[in-house]
Amino acid sequence: MTFWFLLLLGLATYLMVQRSAANITRTPVWLLWLVLMTPALLLTGWTLRYGIKQPPPPSLIIWSSIVCVLLYWLLFQWGRTAPTDKQTEPQTPTLQSANHPTAEPLPVRPIDPTEESQLRNCFPWSVYYIQNLEYRPQAIICRGQLRTAPLQAYQRIKANIESQFGDRFLVIFQEGLNGKPFFVLVPNAQAASTVNKNKTEKLTRPGLALLLLITTLLTTTFVGARIAGVDPTTLTSDPNIFWKGLPYSLGLITILGIHELGHYLSAKFYKIRSTLPYFIPMPFFLGTFGAFIQIRSPIPNRKALFDVSIAGPIAGFVATLPLLIWGLAHSDVVPMTEKTGILNPDALNPKYSILLALLSKLVLGSQLTDKSAIDLHPLAIAGFLGLIVTALNLMPVGQLDGGHIVHAMFGQRTAIFIGQIARLLLLLLSLVQPEFLVWAIILLFMPLIDEPALNDVTELDNGRDILGLMAMALLIIIILPLPQAIANLLQI
Repeated sequence: MTFWFLLLLGLATYLMVQRSAANITRTPVWLLWLVLMTPALLLTGWTLRYGIKQPPPPSLIIWSSIVCVLLYWLLFQWGRTAPTDKQTEPQTPTLQSANHPTAEPLPVRPIDPTEESQLRNCFPWSVYYIQNLEYRPQAIICRGQLRTAPLQAYQRIKANIESQFGDRFLVIFQEGLNGKPFFVLVPNAQAASTVNKNKTEKLTRPGLALLLLITTLLTTTFVGARIAGVDPTTLTSDPNIFWKGLPYSLGLITILGIHELGHYLSAKFYKIRSTLPYFIPMPFFLGTFGAFIQIRSPIPNRKALFDVSIAGPIAGFVATLPLLIWGLAHSDVVPMTEKTGILNPDALNPKYSILLALLSKLVLGSQLTDKSAIDLHPLAIAGFLGLIVTALNLMPVGQLDGGHIVHAMFGQRTAIFIGQIARLLLLLLSLVQPEFLVWAIILLFMPLIDEPALNDVTELDNGRDILGLMAMALLIIIILPLPQAIANLLQI
């Protein structure tokens, strides 16, 4: 089993490095792959030498991971190549209409010499010294030298272009892989069609949102009844026992709903068009696949990208805490068994998560020992799932909330690197907690590139940077198992 897992991890890591790094660094792919695989090889060697029953010391995992991440970054930077036109191809925001998931990009209407002269005049030399214009099928790329603060440059040039061309173009400000910012003019699909303007009022569908909410309430209540020990075959003789699943159902729907409302309300604050939260019902497993909203207009800047992205996890986590604490207080402490695991609510080992262990000890006190597991109350199960949802959304990869957050904090280039490392570390964690393996594999196929904001160059303030680091710390204490030293201190 260890051999096949190592083989799968090795192949996935190699493909990940080849796809994301081969085109932008001269460092051999095999060398980068070997550096990333070193912690896994060390863990495998330890297991072969001492067996599964003797876990490796945490210092071996932590320090090998830190050293390998730093070495990978140094080798990656050492081999960096000058970006080509293909590598600096702008990533343009996806514009969506009310009834169509993605509106078709409009072709750029050729601009005549007079219009080109007008366009060049929109770039004052003291703000952004324009050097050349590049015409692409769906964009006009304006490259030059930035001469002032990014925010001032974007506001000034955007105003100049709008005064000359009206709402014909969306003005995007991006940072190239060479570190030099450039402007991109993309046809404004929403302004180009009067039909799209008339459809803006039909964006929200409260009837559909309510129908999905009611359906999800029923499916999660059905699953919650089974969690509460109800035999489905007895529902026909006594339908009232169906409502025993309400604590789980209401708890989970509250957490997911507040998470999505956080996104929705913050989007409304920035006047970003978005749909209402939609739940996804499912009559088995958890009773739902979660909930989502759709953003239907470009994000104006990295500040808005950060606020909209982090609002969901924070709101969901705030809703999760009291429900989880109440549920833990009404849960039973049971003896540890061989079947104890993350996915076993009848015998959950709280040490699978640092935060869960701390909350469990706080609530249950001396009842919880090193030989104890927890038989979770249905509401505690909903709260525990809320922690998992928060952690998975905070993973700093691609278009997940965490991917948006690190993109807003560090820029697109650094966010790609962070996402690649995060995918590898989750794969390594799945060696210790196999329940994360499926999610780790899913992340391998998730694109690392995130859609840019219109002003994707202006950086965040220190307060938001600190909040973003706190969000990443929350992710770590949710998914990492409790270190033995802290477990001994807590006597669990």
